[in-house]
Amino acid sequence: MWKAIPLMAEAMRRFSGGRVEQPLRTITRPRGRSDLLGTMPCYIAGGDELSGFGLKATILKPENSRSSLPLHIGVIIVFDDRGFPIGIIDAGAVTAIRTAAVTAVATSLLSRGDATSLAILGSGVQARSHLEALSYVRRLRSVRAWSPSESNLRNFMDWARFGLSIDVIPSETPSEALRGAEIICAATSSREPLIDRGDLTDGAHLNLIGGSLPEYREATSAVVAESRVYVDSLESVLAESEDIRVPIDEGLIDSSSIIGEVGNVLLGRIEGRRTAGEVTVFKSVGLAVEDVISGLVVARSKV
Repeated sequence: MWKAIPLMAEAMRRFSGGRVEQPLRTITRPRGRSDLLGTMPCYIAGGDELSGFGLKATILKPENSRSSLPLHIGVIIVFDDRGFPIGIIDAGAVTAIRTAAVTAVATSLLSRGDATSLAILGSGVQARSHLEALSYVRRLRSVRAWSPSESNLRNFMDWARFGLSIDVIPSETPSEALRGAEIICAATSSREPLIDRGDLTDGAHLNLIGGSLPEYREATSAVVAESRVYVDSLESVLAESEDIRVPIDEGLIDSSSIIGEVGNVLLGRIEGRRTAGEVTVFKSVGLAVEDVISGLVVARSKV
């Protein structure tokens, strides 16, 4: 995991620096079905081992949440300079790592340097990878978690205790988990907001990870309107995120209210956190460049 964090920082620098050609993801949703196919192609410039063409194709199967089967199933295909495929990689494994690594980059830039308390909403794959990733960028002393599934939450707590030597305190409600937290990760598939502005302490940093499809939403409009908001891709968030689109439709913010892309913070073009007391938000929808640059590294490492 720790090796993925600087790699994702480089992906975000290249994306915001104009060195990535990436259309919006395409969603194919058959009539009368809950599942869908998402395709995410891109080209990464640079003339080095991190440059090339690639494509992520993934199936979302919501009904799999009721069984032990994965929710996301897919592949990442990457190509060499001659146009030949050089790797076909499990997209689920890459997505779990790269998503958390991107959040770790944003958290290292936007949360307070002395932040030690973490709240996690959700108890699935992303909850696990985010707890591990954030432990590399902040010295965590207190972790609380809430999940709509009590059994999944118990499994997550057991995994954290035995896998990371971190004791996670369970919470009965999202508000209870969020109380006093300095860093928050929301990694759910909620269609209704779980987080209100009153749940956030001054100086908190909030990562909105779930809700990468338009029908999902994790935070109220007040959270977005009253915070400094950063994104992975401004174009993608405006097209795909209800967490951002709803407060725009309500007239509470407009696109200029978003401070900018985290890649531009890395490039020194915009400011990150300015004061200890302000609330910052990072909204992530996931980018093809993150998958493809990971796939290129895996394919070219010959491991």
